[in-house]
Amino acid sequence: MFAQPVYDLLLKGGHVIDPKNKLSAVRDVAIAGGKIAEVAVNIPASKARKTINVTGLHVTPGMVDIHVHVFATGGGSQYDGALSVWPDGHTFRNGVTTAVDAGTSGWRKFPLLRDSVFAHSETRMLAMLNIVGRGMGGDNEQDISDMDPKATADMAMKNKSIVVGVKTAHYAGPEWVAVERAVEAGTLANIPVMVDFGTFKEERPFADLVTKKLRPGDIYTHMYLPWVPMFDAKGKVQSSLWEGRKRGVIYDVGHGGGSFVFRHAANAIKQGLVPDSISTDLHAHSMNSGMKGMLNVMSKFLNLGMTLDDIILRTTVNPAREIKREELGTLSVGAEADVAVLRVQRGTFGFVDSLGAKMTGTQNLECELTLRAGKMVWDMNGISREDWHKLPSNYESQSDPHWDKTIAPNTPRVKK
Repeated sequence: MFAQPVYDLLLKGGHVIDPKNKLSAVRDVAIAGGKIAEVAVNIPASKARKTINVTGLHVTPGMVDIHVHVFATGGGSQYDGALSVWPDGHTFRNGVTTAVDAGTSGWRKFPLLRDSVFAHSETRMLAMLNIVGRGMGGDNEQDISDMDPKATADMAMKNKSIVVGVKTAHYAGPEWVAVERAVEAGTLANIPVMVDFGTFKEERPFADLVTKKLRPGDIYTHMYLPWVPMFDAKGKVQSSLWEGRKRGVIYDVGHGGGSFVFRHAANAIKQGLVPDSISTDLHAHSMNSGMKGMLNVMSKFLNLGMTLDDIILRTTVNPAREIKREELGTLSVGAEADVAVLRVQRGTFGFVDSLGAKMTGTQNLECELTLRAGKMVWDMNGISREDWHKLPSNYESQSDPHWDKTIAPNTPRVKK
C-alpha cells in the first residue's frame, strides 16, 4: 500500500496507442501536475487520487489538426467571420487538443486572431499565416500586390511560439507567384508552407508543384480533391506524386467541404498512397456537410482499410512533426497530458464525401474522454463521474480538481 497518492489521475486498463514510442498495447497511464507521469502495466489504483476505468477503450495522444478555420471574430463575411468557428466547440468532442488555423488571417490581421480567439481558447491554438496580408476569402486571395513575403515572415518570427507555417490558398491565376512568395516567406522564417493549389491551370502544372516548387517538409493539402490529376489513363497513381513524396513533400488530407472524394481516396490507398497527415479543414460549411469532424474523417480511413494505429500516427506524431512541434502528439513521460480516449463502435454506419457520395462502413470512432493538460474537457458518457445517487446530498459544494471550470462553468464540483 502507498501511504499517499503520487498521481493525480490514472487511466486504467485501456489499449494505449502511442506511435512516437512505438507502443500499441494494454497499459495504464498516470498523470501528475498536468503531465504524463508513467505508462506501465498495472499501475496500482492506490497510487492515484482518482482512477478511471477505460478497459475496452483506446487511449491515445490528443489529436493535432493542422487545418482549421477559427477566425470567428474577424468581422468579414467569409473565412475571417461567418465561415469560421470557435475551436473549443468542435475540438474536444473529437479528441483534438491542438489545432492550427490554416491561413485564415494574413500578417495584417493576425494580432486580432491571436488576441480575440487564441487567447480565449482552451484548445492549444497555432497558426499558419496566409501569404496574402488581408487573409483568406474572396478577392483578397487573388491580390498579388498584397503577397508580401517579408511582412509575413516578420510577423511569423515575432510570434514564433504560435506561428508554425505559411499558407497559400485558392489562387486562380496562371502564375506561380502565390506559391513562390509563400515559399520565400517560409524560407525567411524557417517554417513550412501549406498549399491549397486552387484552380488547376495548364500554365502551372500540378506535377511541378510537388516535384519542383515545394521544398521537402512543405505540405500539399486536399490530396484527395476531386479535381487533382491523381491518376493516369489506366487508373494508376501519377509518377509525379510518388516523386514528390520521395522528395519529402507532405501530403495532407484537408477534407473540408469540397476536397475529399471516396473514388480518389479508395483507389490511392489501395495503391499505397496514404496521407502523411489527416486533417479536417474545419469551417461552418464543412462541419455541416460531408466532413462533420476529426473522428468522422478518421472513421472514413478506418473503413477504407487503414488500421487504427496508422490513423493515430497520422493524427498525432506526424502532424506534430510537420509543424515542428515534436513535443506534441505523444504520451511520453514528461509530455503535457493531452489525451484522447476513443471507442471503436461496430455496426452499420454511413459516411459522405465532399460531393455527396455515400460509403457504408462497419466501424465508427467516438470520443469518450478528452484531457487537455491533465484536465477533463470532454466526457461523453460520464465515465469520470460518480452516479448521482452515490454522492452525498451536498455534492454541489464538493470539488473535483480534474474538471476544468472554464470548460463547464455550470457543472457541479468543478472548483480547481
